[in-house]
Order: sequence, then C-alpha cells, then structure tokens
Amino acid sequence: MGSLGAILKHPDDFYPLLKLKMAARNAEKQIPPEPHWAFCYTMLHKVSRSFALVIQQLGIELRNAVCIFYLVLRALDTVEDDTSIETDVKVPILIAFHRHIYDRDWHFSCGTKEYKVLMDQFHHVSTAFLELGKNYQEAIEDITKRMGAGMAKFICKEVETIDDYDEYCHYVAGLVGLGLSKLFHASGSEDLAPDDLSNSMGLFLQKTNIIRDYLEDINEIPKSRMFWPRQIWSEYVNKLEDLKYEENSVKAVQCLNDMVTNALMHPEDCLKYMAALRDPPIFRFCAIPQIMAIGTLALCYNNIEVFRGVVKMRRGLTAKVIDRTKTMADVYGAFFDFASMLEPKVDKNDPNATKTLSRLEAIQKTCRESGLLSKRKSYIVNDESGYGSTMIVILVIMVSIIFAYLSANHHNS
Repeated sequence: MGSLGAILKHPDDFYPLLKLKMAARNAEKQIPPEPHWAFCYTMLHKVSRSFALVIQQLGIELRNAVCIFYLVLRALDTVEDDTSIETDVKVPILIAFHRHIYDRDWHFSCGTKEYKVLMDQFHHVSTAFLELGKNYQEAIEDITKRMGAGMAKFICKEVETIDDYDEYCHYVAGLVGLGLSKLFHASGSEDLAPDDLSNSMGLFLQKTNIIRDYLEDINEIPKSRMFWPRQIWSEYVNKLEDLKYEENSVKAVQCLNDMVTNALMHPEDCLKYMAALRDPPIFRFCAIPQIMAIGTLALCYNNIEVFRGVVKMRRGLTAKVIDRTKTMADVYGAFFDFASMLEPKVDKNDPNATKTLSRLEAIQKTCRESGLLSKRKSYIVNDESGYGSTMIVILVIMVSIIFAYLSANHHNS
C-alpha cells in the first residue's frame, strides 16, 4: 500500500491509499465468470493495475470495449517491443494484426512474463472481441490497422526529426486517443471529439512515457530502443546512449529539459478535450492519466535521476489523484499546481528556459481563465508539510496493532 516511511512523510496519503487498495480488491472481485472475459480482465489487472481501476467505473458495454481495445493494442505493442523478433517476421505481423483479432485460433509467442501469457492465449481476446457490438469492432479494427502500419514503418526507420517523433507518437498513442473518442461516441455518451485534440491526448501521455523510460529503453536487450529524436539529442551528445554516463550529466539534464519542453506543447489541447466531456465516468477515465502525465513531467524536469533509474510519482500521490479527480475544476487545479511545481526548477541558464517558462505560463493562464481554480483543494503543492489529523489516525492504528499483538502473545504464554 506504500512504504511506512512515505506515509509518515505524507500523512494525507494514507486514506487515499487505503481507498485505492479497497478499490483494487473490489475490481478483482468483479471479474466476469465466462472464461474468455475472465482471462481478459485478469490480464488487464496484470498488465496495468492503475488502468484496470480507472476502467472499472465505465458502463459495462463501454468497459468491455475499452478493455478489449487496450489488450489488442497491448498485444500489438508486445510484438513491436520484442527486439528478439527478426524484422522480416515482425513487420508482416504488425501489418496484418487487425485481421488476426477476428481469428479465434491465432496466437504468436513473444514477449515475457504476463505479456507472453497474453500472446500465447490471445484466442481469449479474439473471442471477447467478436462478442462486442459491430460499431465497437469497426473502431478497434480501424485503429489497430493504422497503428500496425505505423509501427511497421518505424521498425525500418529511425526517429530523426521532431516531425518523425510526432508521427511515431501519433501511431502508437495519438491513434489510441482517436480510437477511444470513437468508442465513447459509439456508446452514445459523447460527441465525436476533433481528431487533433484526441491526438494530443495520446501524444502527451506517450511523450511523458518516452522521457521517463529513457534508461529502460536504452538498456533493452538484445537491442536498444531509441525514441528520443536525433534532432533534439544531437544538440547535446554524439550518441543517445551517452546521456546515461556521469561525465555528460550537465548536457543530459539540458537534453531532458528540452524533451520535457517539447511535451508541454500538448496540455492546452488536452484541457480543451477534457472540458468538452459530459459523462462523469468517461471524464475521470480520461483525466486521471493526464494529471499523472503532467505530474511525472514535473518530477522528471531537471532531474538527473531519469538517467540513473526510475522516476515516478509516489503511490500515495497517485492514490490521491485517483481519489480526488472528479470535476474539471480538479483537473485545472492539478495542471496549475504541477506547472507551478515545475516552474521554480527552470534554470535561467538552461538553453530552453524561455520556451519552457512560456509553455508553463500558457498552461497556468488556461487554468486561471477557466474561473474554476478557487473551487478545488490544492492537494499537490500544499500537502508536503508534516503532521495532521491523518498522522494521528495512523499512530492510533499502529498502537492498536502493537497492543493486539502483545495481548495475543500474553494469552499464548
């Protein structure tokens, strides 16, 4: 549920963490009994626990469609990610993947751990897909076809320019945004969102992941996976892998800040997309990952640890975001707070300082002009102080546990 040290440092995390733990248990209890649906929802919990929790609030018809959409694209991504598959084998699979989802007998062994299980037993996903409504099937097939073709293109092509970077992110994530908008529309709950806004929703999440996952991708065996565009990193080092070496720390952080600044071009579109949503469960489904993304960028900016290990939001803050994101006021507040958290980290000597500050100001301006900032609690910036009522609750619980333990031992004696 989160380390005791982290909870003691951030006592307000305790209750949201407890609620998150209970929600996770409830979600696992709601797995459907049919074998193929049981497999799909169990697999969803294994490949993305946080996504499995957020999806659970959707209506059952839309929830099933989004679950299958996610697993189909996860499987497609597993083929793309497996660097041990030869190109002449991988490319045809990616291009034909949209047809395989109609074949109950198709499977392809690749990936590791839970992803290998997903690929080996993909027939369960196909079986569930074939039970969806025709409008859902068509939307999933269309996006899978376009994504597979885009992935195949970049198997044979490096990410050289910023335009390449945007194109790659469109194929692997912007299309997810377009697909989800189609599923929301197919459910009758939302108007069909403009493609450019749907695309930005995906690009913002994908660019955040690419920035955060630098070390994991560059150390991939048997072959590095490189998504940072040469147009950016070549300004700082001769080879992308040079960023991880200590002697290049200053240049590495400058390059990182350049990448974060590039990602900050999307939040205004994301805010516009979310402000237009009408259905509360769909709104939360969309909003929570977006808040996580800007929070992660605030942590990564100017942070050499991106090149040393994993930088991510603590579990307690993640739980707090999931618990408290209910309205657009909460979203504006979170984006404003995280932009405000990032702002003091900007060094005026950084090559992109002016551009970074300009993009942060644009985000803050959009949030201020919403007129909703006063209607939310600032739970991100102002909750870092020490002890509060939650700390007292924790201490009472800990004392109770210790007392119960000692009493049990006394009776046993």
